[in-house]
Amino acid sequence: MEVDPQRAAVYEEGWQSWSPTRAYRFGPIPARPRHAKEIAMHFRADRLAPVSAYQGEGLLAVDPGADGPVQVFGLQDASVGVASIRAEANGDKLVISSDGPVRQVSSRGGLGAALGAWADEHAAAAGVGPLRPAPTIWCSWYQYFTQVTEVDIIENLEEMRRLELPVDVVQIDDGYQAEIGDWLDLSGRFESLPGLTARILDQGRRAGLWVAPFLVGSRSRLAAEHPDWLVSGADAGNNWGQDLCVLDVTHPNAAAYLTEVFTSFLDMGFDFFKLDFTYAGALRGRRHEDLPSITAYRRGIELIREAVGDSYLLGCGAPIFPSVGLFDGMRVGCDISATYEPHGEDLSVPSQVDATKNVEARAWQHGRFWVNDPDCLVARPDGVAKRPEWAALIERYGGLRGSSDRLAALDEWGLEVTRRLLSEVPPPTPFD
Repeated sequence: MEVDPQRAAVYEEGWQSWSPTRAYRFGPIPARPRHAKEIAMHFRADRLAPVSAYQGEGLLAVDPGADGPVQVFGLQDASVGVASIRAEANGDKLVISSDGPVRQVSSRGGLGAALGAWADEHAAAAGVGPLRPAPTIWCSWYQYFTQVTEVDIIENLEEMRRLELPVDVVQIDDGYQAEIGDWLDLSGRFESLPGLTARILDQGRRAGLWVAPFLVGSRSRLAAEHPDWLVSGADAGNNWGQDLCVLDVTHPNAAAYLTEVFTSFLDMGFDFFKLDFTYAGALRGRRHEDLPSITAYRRGIELIREAVGDSYLLGCGAPIFPSVGLFDGMRVGCDISATYEPHGEDLSVPSQVDATKNVEARAWQHGRFWVNDPDCLVARPDGVAKRPEWAALIERYGGLRGSSDRLAALDEWGLEVTRRLLSEVPPPTPFD
């Protein structure tokens, strides 16, 4: 297709929540990952984009910049497969190719309007039902990280009451579990999840929990006792100082374990689950049942949904199009960071700039596929490099809104912004 080199733009949809997603001006190809860890944990490892072409995973759009309509090239059915779609420059033309079936749609009104119109049709075809309003949350992660304790949760629970903050869900993040994969075994920093949820519920709030359901750490008891429950040959990367394996949900015993974990959490009183690092469930490898990796991923999420009923499911690190219709909310960018600028060549290290760009680029998904989660508000004085800018982004594009500060550490500005943003949650309808 012909384009105006001075005005054209190409939109690349990344593979999962943390993958860079942008609209680029026609010209230099964006940076590509170079390191094994960033590839495994942030990109589609088996179909890496070349350094010579633009590439979208399931979706690529071109604004020709010459008064012509925007051309959207999108997948047809993510449950069957997600095509990688490329656009390669040849003079003043872009040559479009795909390794799977796609549908081309022309649309006027600009790139954002074109993506929104395409998304309306895709959501309907994927069977996305009415979207529920998102609860407000408080999350332990960006203050305490993996060292969170039961005492920390209780302290902030009491601060919410004292400050009369409109927090619906108290979400316990990474750190309560003994190991990645051993979700029902507690770390030494927690005594009783049922006791903790009882305190949360007694305050009239809901209890939420972070789980990485498809990851199994190499140090875990699960990996040692049930190696046959793991996907053979799947490299999920390295984190928490250990190699990461993938739970094989096609193995009957592994599937039963996954169901047991979430049924147990539901019985404890949790009804909000942040499912993180879920890219792992869609990694290729040898499974007990010979299923396409995307089919296995969707089966795993469906098993969790069956176990937790109408609990709120928030996805993170999740393959975008295979997740449509399965989640209530979705993280649409990388983690927020205390630092503002990107970290050189390592595309996997989060920054405020990278998080902002993804949240803006995927704004069209809100109210169509799910409620967009831009990541938590971090409003304490030492939380992020440019906290007014981050707060403004959440105010504009935060469908799901959460605080992740030690509430007692908020200054006057931070408390005012936290209270206001938690009090003004937008509806689950597309942004203007």
